[in-house]
Amino acid sequence: MLSISSFHPSITAAAAANHHSQQCSAVFSPPTHLALPLRHRRINLRCGGSSESNEFVVHTSSSSSTRVCSDPLEVANRDVKLKIAIIGFGNFGQFLAKTIAQQGHRVLAYSRSDYSRAAKEIGVEYFSDADDLCEEHPEVILLCTSILSTEKVLRSFPLHRLRRSTLFADVLSVKEFPRSLFLQVLPKDFDILCTHPMFGPDSGKNGWGGLPFVFDKVRVGSDPTRTSRAEAFLDVFRNAGCRMVEMTCADHDKHAAGSQFITHMMGRVLEKLALENTPINTKGYESLLNLVDNTARDSFELFYGLFLYNKNAMEQLDRMDWAFEMVKKQLSGYLHDLVRKQLIKGKKKNYVFHGGVKTLTIRSIDAAQPYDYESKLAAINGNSSSPSSDYPKLKVAIVGFGNYGQFLAKTLVLQGHTVLAYSRSDYSKIASNLGVSYFSDPHDLCEEHPEVILLCTSILSTEYMLNSLPLQRLKRSTLFVDVLSVKEFPRNLFLQILPPDFDILCTHPMFGPESGKNGWGGLPFVYDKVRIGSSEGRIRRCENFLDVFRRAGCRVEEMTCAEHDKYAAGSQFITHFLGRVLEKLDLDDTPINTKGYESLLNLVDNTSKDSFELFYGLFLYNQNAMEQLERLDWAFELVKKQLFGHLHGLLRNQLFGCTELDERIGKAKELKLLSDAAAQNGIASSSTPRENANSEIN
Repeated sequence: MLSISSFHPSITAAAAANHHSQQCSAVFSPPTHLALPLRHRRINLRCGGSSESNEFVVHTSSSSSTRVCSDPLEVANRDVKLKIAIIGFGNFGQFLAKTIAQQGHRVLAYSRSDYSRAAKEIGVEYFSDADDLCEEHPEVILLCTSILSTEKVLRSFPLHRLRRSTLFADVLSVKEFPRSLFLQVLPKDFDILCTHPMFGPDSGKNGWGGLPFVFDKVRVGSDPTRTSRAEAFLDVFRNAGCRMVEMTCADHDKHAAGSQFITHMMGRVLEKLALENTPINTKGYESLLNLVDNTARDSFELFYGLFLYNKNAMEQLDRMDWAFEMVKKQLSGYLHDLVRKQLIKGKKKNYVFHGGVKTLTIRSIDAAQPYDYESKLAAINGNSSSPSSDYPKLKVAIVGFGNYGQFLAKTLVLQGHTVLAYSRSDYSKIASNLGVSYFSDPHDLCEEHPEVILLCTSILSTEYMLNSLPLQRLKRSTLFVDVLSVKEFPRNLFLQILPPDFDILCTHPMFGPESGKNGWGGLPFVYDKVRIGSSEGRIRRCENFLDVFRRAGCRVEEMTCAEHDKYAAGSQFITHFLGRVLEKLDLDDTPINTKGYESLLNLVDNTSKDSFELFYGLFLYNQNAMEQLERLDWAFELVKKQLFGHLHGLLRNQLFGCTELDERIGKAKELKLLSDAAAQNGIASSSTPRENANSEIN
């Protein structure tokens, strides 16, 4: 991938100037990474006699002074009504105005587009002339403009008509930019409060309780009236239940580059892939869909602003680029190493046909890990089925008694089935605790004539394990079942190795010990009856096995192995790939997590416990995985091209000027680029403009 670190700082400086390059050059210095530890001080304040407490978090670092919260009694007794003028009455301005008006404050509004009707509906006084609004002498000017239009709006505002002590506040998603802009443009008599409500009309539609609100008192006069006014404005968000976080603008932007920008970048990459709901969604894939949903309503201008006006964003983009390449190198390096070892040892290469494509099969050791049964038992007991005599019982032999085998055995035993187990490692003690008969010799296990052989091996060790079983000691009609995360590979392997008298059922419980620890209710279970004998007994035995999962509450889906692998490549492989990319970024919990960033953290949490062997198996044994990897690569590069295309256009505009016709031609070219790229990758293109959560003044 092309690294473009060198372009960003200079272009950012030029863009920030917006025809005022002589004033803004000091603000946009090249990104520097400062890993400064944060110290947190939490103070519980009881407001308005309520039993609920508001939590204030004060952040300090070696480069910023400690912010001191208001006295609890002062907050509790303060009930000041303000006259607040909202500048930029688009989507976000209206969203804030509703709550401000509901709390009894007088709200004025101005925007270059006519929102008089919307203002009237929510009890706001609307002004079409900025001079008229300023002559009303509002106590607070609340800028709800887009990032890109803020400087233009502020410089054109009739500041001379306001009182000299007016408080200016912004709600932008970046903070160092408006802070520096306010300090440059506003007279010294004006107070400055930089804020960021880290939610919007969608995430805050059911109330603001617990949602983070960040603020920095950049410049507030020492007069009690002015300090009281600043606190009264912050009370709007305290009283609405926000989690108040006080931190410097620099600290905010450092956290936001690692959370907001990465969140929006990932959301836009995934949006380009046109991810869809599948019948076999996993919890990790649900996190991806939630991420797309959380970012899809935000405009490109917001995303572009997060990149352009946060000096830390370029560093994060470079780190994402690096992590993406590292995971790809891991996959290719692992593949190269395994193939090289086979060639050097001169082993015979075994081929299995996957949907008509000849692929190399590789044998590996069993990757199953011990399952900590004792620590999980109490949590699972209350949600598992208890033994019953109302349905037929099976004798099930689990081959591969590691983590996953033990996980399934627990439910099988609780449902009253006889469970046997074999593994090359010694799990006899765990088996005894579970009520499972353990065998250290596969011959002994097979001579017990189990009705079902349940393969719970890793993907890489399945072929080795199947070839090592003494099939001749089993009954000829034995049912073989697998639970692998890929399906065409075991299907073809079973058909190739097992005698024709054996029944074959390919399954995939799309959950594991972590996601299924509180029960299996509603979790997807996929199966394909590859080969089931026509006799009533064999049909009934297959259904009895499937009933294990139906009875546990699973959402049971029947589909072919080919269909499964097509869905899984678009959900499981992408989920695991992005989970590993994000894991390499060492994402941390921040004091200002958004819902989108929480989705990323959940994704990492859902995939980090799985072994690399599972991830590698999803890549190697699913013929659709390579196509998905190429599409991910394409989507990532396309989003980067969009960002740098806008940077290039902005610089050209500053250097040579740009007419309205030029802008239209540029936008038309961009839409054509997106449409052509989408068509090449088989993705439906959408040029419909999306709702802007931080609406720009029109």
